[in-house]
Formats: sequence, structure tokens, C-alpha cells
Amino acid sequence: MRAVRGLWRWRGNPLRRTTDLVEAWLALVALVLVLVVAPLIGAAVGAATEGALQRSVREQRHTRHEVVATVVRRLNRSPLDPDPETATARDAHSHVLANWAGPDGTAHHGAVLADLEQPRPGDHFTLWTDSHGHLVARPLDTLTATTHAVLAGFGSAAAAAGLVEGGRRLLVWRMVRRRYARLDRAWEKAGPDWGRTGTGA
Repeated sequence: MRAVRGLWRWRGNPLRRTTDLVEAWLALVALVLVLVVAPLIGAAVGAATEGALQRSVREQRHTRHEVVATVVRRLNRSPLDPDPETATARDAHSHVLANWAGPDGTAHHGAVLADLEQPRPGDHFTLWTDSHGHLVARPLDTLTATTHAVLAGFGSAAAAAGLVEGGRRLLVWRMVRRRYARLDRAWEKAGPDWGRTGTGA
């Protein structure tokens, strides 16, 4: 709105300089870019990210399998384990030695993190493995993928808007510097007597 008012104000003003008009047009163009182009960039990036992440979700659902593991024994706490008094629900895992069978029927044995607070030998818990029974991370779910895509879209739109505004400010700063340089040259031409030379004053 300020950009439109600026253009209207300088439209027929006899004191208007070329830089004033350029500055008002820059503000208007920046406003249009921020309100129209930045959201379009955000939507495009969000859609592209959503497509890539949803493909990843489908691929992980086919290649990762949830299997049941059996606790053999609990392992001693590592010094890197979180303090039980300050641990969050996400940290409520125990180091255990466990047995499990992969989707291909192969037997596996090793130290893993179990989502059990007090694991005892014979307790069961679930793990995620690949087709050969090797441990992998839990597959990405659809909601998380969509959330990441939305955040990527908003981030891209904000970054685009910031670049536009930063570019506008940089151009205005350079115009102001040039304006002051021209003003300094004009004062130098006027001389130390402020333009009264030869007037007999």
C-alpha cells in the first residue's frame, strides 16, 4: 500500500527526482513479488518435497519390516544414557541383548534398544529390519512427510520474500549513496561562500 501511495504522491510532484520514482517502483515490484511470487515458490517447493517424501514413504514401507524380538538379558547402562529422572518418553529405552528373526527367516542376535522400561529375559518388543533382518530406522509415516513438506514450503516462501526485501533495501541504499554523492559534488561546485561569489555581498 505504501508503494502505491508513493507512486501516486510522486506522480505530478515538481520536486520529484528520478530516484524517487525508481524507489517507489522498486517498492511496488517488491510488494508484488512478496505477495504473489514468494507464495508460488513456497507452493512449488512444498509440492516437490511432498512428492519426494511420499515416494520415500512408499519405498520404506516395502523395504522395512516390523519383527518381534525377544530379550535375552539387559545390558549395563552406558554413561551416555539419559538420566532416568530427567529422561523424556522418547528416551525411555533400555539396552538389551536380544534375538530376532528376519523376514527371510535368518536368525539374528545382538545389542539393541528396546522400548521397555524394565526388560526381563523372555520379554518381547518390536524392531524394524530390512529384508535380511539387519536393523534399520522406523519408516517415515505419511503425516510426518506432509509436515516436513509444509515446513519446506513455508521456509522457501519466507526465504524468497527475505531475498526480495533484501535486494530492494540494497538497491535503495545504493541509490541514496549516489544521491548524497551528487549532493556533495553540487556543494563543492557552489564553493565556500555558499554560491554568493561574484554577487558583491
